[in-house]
Amino acid sequence: MSDGTVHLSRNGNVATILFDRPQARNAMTWGMYEGLAAACADLAKDDSIRVTVLRGAGGKAFIAGTDIAQFLEFSRSEQGSEYEEKMERYLSALESLPMPTLAVVEGWAIGGGMAIAACCDLRIATPGTKFGVPIARTLGNCLSVANYARLVAGIGAARTKRMMLMAENVAAEDALAAGFLMEVVDPAALDERVAAICAQLAANAPVTMRVTKEAIRRLQHAGLPDGDDLVRAAYGSEDFREGVRAFVEKRPPQWKGK
Repeated sequence: MSDGTVHLSRNGNVATILFDRPQARNAMTWGMYEGLAAACADLAKDDSIRVTVLRGAGGKAFIAGTDIAQFLEFSRSEQGSEYEEKMERYLSALESLPMPTLAVVEGWAIGGGMAIAACCDLRIATPGTKFGVPIARTLGNCLSVANYARLVAGIGAARTKRMMLMAENVAAEDALAAGFLMEVVDPAALDERVAAICAQLAANAPVTMRVTKEAIRRLQHAGLPDGDDLVRAAYGSEDFREGVRAFVEKRPPQWKGK
């Protein structure tokens, strides 16, 4: 199966980051995360870009998480900490882009896909889209404190607890009600609506939007507690190793609570 690609394109003052691995619902490989980081580094230096759009190829998924087979190599709790630290560098690069970012979500936005969507400033989705981080049912790992904070900011503490503890997905309509989505758009009208949103954003004052984004980012991340002990506890557990093996082997995991 292809390792996938992240494409960066420009059309006037609008840039598009496309996650291109549709045969795997755009599940992110390490190479794709590096591609996202490279695209963000490029855009951060480009004063001509007023809006960046993020989409998944194929129309069936935005991003269906991180490619789980990559976790088979994990054998130490420190690898979980290293992974989450590396993920935070990727996500912070996206979150810190100076221009508004718009996630256009069709289909699944799961795990890392929901985290990437949560790093964007605005989000729209098509009916039937599902958001979720079902790791309590699948892998037995955890998120970084920064990612928990992003989810709480996006959908609220109560919905985040229900989604995470029940390992449930959030429907587009519920994400809209929570304020995580700005709109749910029919697929036939999606491209036209994306263009209209981009035009509206591109007409606004770039400095105002840039400093507003940064002010809100600082508020969201101010005084976050250290969570490395939690990450090491989850990634160093027998349950995590069992969850990864079970996922790859396509069988239910047998949790031991260890």
